[in-house]
Amino acid sequence: MDSLCALNAFVRAAEVRSFTIAGRQLRVSSSAIGKAIARLEERHGVRLFHRNTRSLSLTQEGQLFLESCRRIMSEIEIVEKEFAQVKDAPKGRLRVSLPFLSGIAVATLSKFKSEYPDVELEIDIDDRFVDVIDAGYDVVVRAGNIEDSRLMTRRIASYRLELVASSSYLDRTSTPQRTDDLVKHTCLYLKDPVTGRIQPWPLSDRRFVDTVFPIGAIANSIEALVAFATLGMGIACVPDFAVRQQLADGTLHRILDGCVGYEGSLKAIWPSNRYLSPKLRVFIDFMAKHGLSQVDAQLRSKSTQTPKRVSPMALSKVVSANSLSFG
Repeated sequence: MDSLCALNAFVRAAEVRSFTIAGRQLRVSSSAIGKAIARLEERHGVRLFHRNTRSLSLTQEGQLFLESCRRIMSEIEIVEKEFAQVKDAPKGRLRVSLPFLSGIAVATLSKFKSEYPDVELEIDIDDRFVDVIDAGYDVVVRAGNIEDSRLMTRRIASYRLELVASSSYLDRTSTPQRTDDLVKHTCLYLKDPVTGRIQPWPLSDRRFVDTVFPIGAIANSIEALVAFATLGMGIACVPDFAVRQQLADGTLHRILDGCVGYEGSLKAIWPSNRYLSPKLRVFIDFMAKHGLSQVDAQLRSKSTQTPKRVSPMALSKVVSANSLSFG
């Protein structure tokens, strides 16, 4: 504590160029300021100030020491703010961008609101890439790797890709028995949100790397692909979390299980500030703990219910706002 007091005395004296004014600001005598600085100079073996009866100025060593002291005092201030915020209840508006995660959006976010009613969630649902900082989001949930030193990330869930199709489509065509059979089927593709190119399916069979099978439709959102597949328009390759409900109620079926060799993770992404606000901290912790588990719990609770058919009209409303193209 004596060392911190001495550093504080030095910083004040360096900024105001006066032991007397520094002492007045810190409510101690100018003599106390002078003695504290003298102890610093003796301990480090350097002279920090040029002194005379009319002026006080920093030496070169004093200028370097001031910069270091400012960093130290800044770190202490940050820690104090962080501790102060931990004591505060999470509250206020939280801007969040999520991809198509209906189960998470309905189950997990609803549970989060019940536990933290003073946090006002402003949710944007969008599969496309967003600039976390320029767009003003507090946190974004996305898949894939993030290489930006301005951002922090935390994994909140893992997933794998699945090939799915509806009963109506499989009855109309046939169920593929091996990867080669896909050349005879209509396939639904996702358009890369950054490049605009079609994303080939990452099949385990290396013969089909970068292969694009017969195209039935292209969309810029997973939500649209799931809707197309449910309508019987073809086979889609989508994350398992996006179709857990459909697989559970039988509106979609998994085909060629294991032929897609891709596993990924969902991550919470936020600007790399020195400390997190209470509302952001609890949101990230909550998503990491409950992310997809709420989806699984919701599906288990519905597993004994009679499957419901989804009308084509309802599904058409889901995809009406998405960018689409048909082959």
